[in-house]
Amino acid sequence: MIYRFFTPPPARTATGEAAGVYRQLREEFLGPVPTFQVLSAVPELMGATWSLMREALLAGDTSRTERELAATSVSHANRCRFCVDAHVMLLHGLGEHELAEAAARGEAPAAYRPLVAWAEASRNPVTARWTHDGYSAELVGTVLAFHFINRMVSALLNPDLLPAGLQRSAMVRNVGGRLYAKVAREHKQPRKPVEDAYAELRNLASNVGGLLSEAAQAHVKAVVAAEDGIHPQRPGDWAVDQVRDLPALDRVGARIALLAAFAPSALSQGDVALWRLSHPSDADLVRLVAYGAITATEHVATAAHALI
Repeated sequence: MIYRFFTPPPARTATGEAAGVYRQLREEFLGPVPTFQVLSAVPELMGATWSLMREALLAGDTSRTERELAATSVSHANRCRFCVDAHVMLLHGLGEHELAEAAARGEAPAAYRPLVAWAEASRNPVTARWTHDGYSAELVGTVLAFHFINRMVSALLNPDLLPAGLQRSAMVRNVGGRLYAKVAREHKQPRKPVEDAYAELRNLASNVGGLLSEAAQAHVKAVVAAEDGIHPQRPGDWAVDQVRDLPALDRVGARIALLAAFAPSALSQGDVALWRLSHPSDADLVRLVAYGAITATEHVATAAHALI
């Protein structure tokens, strides 16, 4: 099973905004991929995520190769195996076969090393003194888009898209990329500024409604700012310690939000089962994970004064 906590409805049954996103994905990307299918529980979030990814990664005149490499590098920094595999395949689709396999290993030719180092440094923006100076809005938007997407994917999807992790075979990636080559290389016109697309996603994902109290939201933001993108050694225990002083009603939700921000793959069936005792819907789980993901992404953006 590719989905960790729930299976979304088939794309063919979608209506309204979700159906529109699926149509655009078929025309301009890889089709209705699991990343967006799992977000369909909250169609407006699905739409905003697609809009940012489209404007940052696919549209405009910045080198698509550089943007795919930035997406892969951020995904390495966030330990999102699913996204690394997907964007290595897309580099193959652009005809960058040697670069793709170097990126899969976390390496890069000398000409690309500054870009890779810049993208990876965004995980710890304060410590690394990360800045967006000298980089296009599309590249900065790609970095921010994948800080959000990596966390959503790692929280809600299993890392293996194919049985036995076949997507990590160089041959499979190469063949998959070639199947996508025509769509990958088509120029796509922007529909809106990257800054606007990011603002829409930020405003939507930050509005967690009644899922967390204001005190819990403030606490999550404070921890994200203070810890600056660390990778906790024992994420479950770390998250429990971080919420210990919150009121009991806030602890489960705040713990899930913090795991989404720092170690989304450590989100467990037990965490979700406790959350569902009071919030049984798939949509509420997606919205809570999105809150943690956008809080971490905003930390990156704010530290660099990027796209805000």
